[in-house]
Amino acid sequence: MLKVGTSKADITPPIGIAHANWGSSIHQVAEGIDMPLYCNILYIESESSKNKIIILDLDLCIIDDEIDEMIRDSVISVIDVPKENIRISVSHTHAGPPYGRSDSTGGGWLTEGVDLIKPYFESFPEKISFAVKEATSSLKRCNISYGIGKSDININRRPADEKGNLFTGRNWEGIVDHSVDVIGFDDEHGNIIATIVGYACHPTILGPENRLISPDYPGHMRKTVEEVVGGSCIFLQGAAGNQGPIHGFVGEVEVARKAGKILGLEASKVRMSIDPFERKEKLVEIIPAGADLGMYEDIVVSEPSDDLIINNTYVDLPTLDFPSYEEASEIYDNAIEELNKARRSGNQDEIKKMVSNAKRANFTRRNSLRSKNGKVNIWIQTIKIGDIVLQGIPLEPFIEYGDRIKSLNPNKKIVLSGYTNCIHGYLPTAKAYEEGGYETGNTPLSPKSEEIIIDACDTEIKKIIS
Repeated sequence: MLKVGTSKADITPPIGIAHANWGSSIHQVAEGIDMPLYCNILYIESESSKNKIIILDLDLCIIDDEIDEMIRDSVISVIDVPKENIRISVSHTHAGPPYGRSDSTGGGWLTEGVDLIKPYFESFPEKISFAVKEATSSLKRCNISYGIGKSDININRRPADEKGNLFTGRNWEGIVDHSVDVIGFDDEHGNIIATIVGYACHPTILGPENRLISPDYPGHMRKTVEEVVGGSCIFLQGAAGNQGPIHGFVGEVEVARKAGKILGLEASKVRMSIDPFERKEKLVEIIPAGADLGMYEDIVVSEPSDDLIINNTYVDLPTLDFPSYEEASEIYDNAIEELNKARRSGNQDEIKKMVSNAKRANFTRRNSLRSKNGKVNIWIQTIKIGDIVLQGIPLEPFIEYGDRIKSLNPNKKIVLSGYTNCIHGYLPTAKAYEEGGYETGNTPLSPKSEEIIIDACDTEIKKIIS
């Protein structure tokens, strides 16, 4: 069997922290809290192999390399586990704090609330290490199960206007995946200990007008699952690069709460219906009555495996051409100067425009650093638990990647996620580069990356299930 432990650390930032993850936001700081942000922790150990992993699911948009390393160090400070057996995933909420402590990730275009960023992230090691201790001290012997549902709160987010220009919105004709992956961990008595939910949708229901700290729909989904079925709930963001909410970019938290509840109820329905054991129906007897009654038993014919295998590999993906970092920094500095002028003028339309320009200049600056060697080294982490494969990459993959990788491995239980172990930009399809749009302009990667990453991911899956 598997030994499973869960816990969570409250990582809600303080009111007043920098809060402008949108290019058209006028406000700079968080003015309240919709619901807490958490680092949700799931520890798993195989009784037979003694292999162990730990999954951390954080209510953050992105984390940079520095924060990623800080979190790993806090985990291994209290538990003997290889760093590569730690999976750090983010929900990708856009209603939280900045991405990191540096100028490029911490919101260098902001002038308010930035003094709270550094102490906020510096609180992570103590909080997370304590929660990891809790998880490893509350182990339950568990069996694993899997099911799949469907929820239509998402949509392809790459429509075009009447001139053919792409924007971020609702593309009713575009490819979309409504699948809800559900993984269950039940103790020896059938009690629910933990649930993993995988779904592909940008948490961008709350948009530029929102001034509250919020996990967006994933937090409300977790809350619903935990209230309905019990135990702890972990969220793994899917291949959401081109998947967004139907109702998005609003200021009303009730919209996010409703979407999270809809998704959570679907996940809960699946969770309550899945069984770790394969069973065979047996007719025990027929009891004479007004209508003869068939009495059945569902006999266990096989038990779930406690396989726990972790494979890690790294692949170099080719990049696009960008200005030098010095050139990109000069453009960024000029954008910041124009933004400061707009703020002094008080013209809100001009502020929106200049914030957008500054953020786009910062994208280019970051991508110039990422692509300076003509390649980006990408970590592919593949974990097999029982007969279920979790694969995570540090990119924002389009949904086509998930579909393609699953099609290469038919009848296998595969949950593909982006937003894992840092994020290095979008992973559009080669075709998307021809179409244009926001995502292809916010990635260091070239279209040649598509076949390389698919081949690498597929190879790792075939290796781990063989």
